[in-house]
Amino acid sequence: MPHDHHHHISPEDGDARVAWAIAVNMGLTVLQVVGGILSGSLALIADALHNFSDAIALIIAFAARKIGRKPADATMTFGYRRAETVAALINYTTLIVIGLYLLYEATLRLWSPSPVDGWLVVWIAVAALVVDLVTAALTYSMSKSSMNIRAAFLHNLADALGSVAVIIAGTTILLFDWPLIDPLITFLIAGYILWQSIREIGPVIRVLMLGTPPQLDMEALLSDIRDHDNVEDVHHLHVWQMEEDQTALSAHIVTSDTSISVRKSLKVLLKQKHDISEIILELEHPSDAFVGAETIGHA
Repeated sequence: MPHDHHHHISPEDGDARVAWAIAVNMGLTVLQVVGGILSGSLALIADALHNFSDAIALIIAFAARKIGRKPADATMTFGYRRAETVAALINYTTLIVIGLYLLYEATLRLWSPSPVDGWLVVWIAVAALVVDLVTAALTYSMSKSSMNIRAAFLHNLADALGSVAVIIAGTTILLFDWPLIDPLITFLIAGYILWQSIREIGPVIRVLMLGTPPQLDMEALLSDIRDHDNVEDVHHLHVWQMEEDQTALSAHIVTSDTSISVRKSLKVLLKQKHDISEIILELEHPSDAFVGAETIGHA
């Protein structure tokens, strides 16, 4: 798996950045909701709901970061890092629900448009855009190495685009007095939220389902194992993502040479060529090998 090169941020500094991002997003949500009610703008309230989901996403991300740093123990022998993956799943699922709700509200407003205060919409949307960009800046570097923080970061990018869309809606109402632009812009915001969430939730589910890394060539991996000196066959192969950046493998290797050197050389090969960090190999002599075993998984 490729690794991004970026400046290391200590856990404490990262937590402080997330905490600041939560504070400014909560404040902005209150401002947008009040402004949306006073101005009559559904698009502004839609952006506020999305922004509120960002704040919740950041709170979940903050808690998951804390939990994920706990060491492994007798009840969680793999450790707690997958808490961040669960947090990402919650955040994307919440976004999908919000997107569907906004589509419903925009449909109702389309058939029954309401007057909108364009100036109030524009000024609040400009303030929202500034906060979205500040929040994105706070979480950008951390998003490169964390699926959890990336979910929150992408929320904010979507918010920034939503704020731009709301500014366009408010300006259009001011210039052309066309209230239908408000639900139409809401449709665009909701559509983007749904597209982004459905696209990003797949890799999260893949990790939770113990799927193989998408970039891993399983045929090449099997070929490398079988072509290794003294290896006659491989079966009961499992490859899965323990976390976003950590891949594990377990397999039964059929070999006439069951010495430690075979196991060591195979581990070096798998780590260097296929970027697998956790490797469990069980060596079996051909006379003891299970006949008819599945190559991948357990039958």
